[in-house]
Amino acid sequence: MRWSDINDIAIELCEQYPDTDPQYVNFVDLRGWVVSLSDFDDDPERCGEKILEAIQMAWIGERD
Repeated sequence: MRWSDINDIAIELCEQYPDTDPQYVNFVDLRGWVVSLSDFDDDPERCGEKILEAIQMAWIGERD
């Protein structure tokens, strides 16, 4: 998985953190959680606020 795989990341986060409301996750924690996903294989430094925001919104959508 790469940073561009927004929906796949959101699905994985939903499965890994089922009791977490993504609306209240700060970007520092979110970045760390994404990087720690077992299928994640991208440069951790290639991530910016817009990518994290997109992941967070996709995760919120996935929970609905």
